[in-house]
Amino acid sequence: MVFSSQLMEAAVNEFAKLPGIGRKTALRLVLHLLKQEKESVSLFGETISRMRNEIRFCQKCHNVADADRCSICTNPGRKQALICVVESLREVMAIEATQQFNGVYHVLGGVISPLDGIGPDQLHIESLLHRVTEEQAEELVFALSPNIQGDTTIYYIQKKLAHTGIRITTIARGIAFGGELEYTDEMTLARSLQNRLPIENYVNH
Repeated sequence: MVFSSQLMEAAVNEFAKLPGIGRKTALRLVLHLLKQEKESVSLFGETISRMRNEIRFCQKCHNVADADRCSICTNPGRKQALICVVESLREVMAIEATQQFNGVYHVLGGVISPLDGIGPDQLHIESLLHRVTEEQAEELVFALSPNIQGDTTIYYIQKKLAHTGIRITTIARGIAFGGELEYTDEMTLARSLQNRLPIENYVNH
C-alpha cells in the first residue's frame, strides 16, 4: 500500500492497530474521515482522548464509570444484595443488553489461570469478599464463561465464602462448555440468568 501522504499513512497505521481492523479497513476509515467536516473530526478525536484520559473504574464493582461509583451501583432501583460476578466489562454489557438482571455487578478483571500466570491476587477477589461480608449480600450469581478457568475461579471464591452462608448460584448452562459468554446471543443469556441454579450443580467439591 503506497501513500502520497505521510500523515495519511500514519493515520492508517494507527487504525490498523485496533483489533479486527486490517489495513484496507483502516484506509476506508481514514478516507471517510477525510470527507467529513474538520469540526466533526476534531470532535471525534477529542471524544476518544477524553474517554481514555477521564474514564474511571467504579471503586465498588470495578465497572467503568464517570465518577467514583458507576451508574449501576448508584441506581436506587437495583438490588444491591444481588451481585453478579463477571470476568470483564464485556460481560456486564452483554448481560445488561438482556434487560433481565436487576442486581449489581462485580468485575473480577479476569479468571484464575495458572498456565497464564494469573492467580487470585491479580484479580478483584478480595474486594468481592469484602462486599459480601460488609454489605450483607444475599446472593452471588456467577456469570463466568463455562470453561476450566471459569470453574476454577468459582470454586476458589466459593471456598472463601463457605462460612458466610450466602446463596451462591451460577447461570444455567444453555451456553456450551468451553464457550465465551460475551458471544452468547441475548435470548440464551437471558434464559440462563432466569434459570440460574445452585453452584453445587456445576462445580465439584
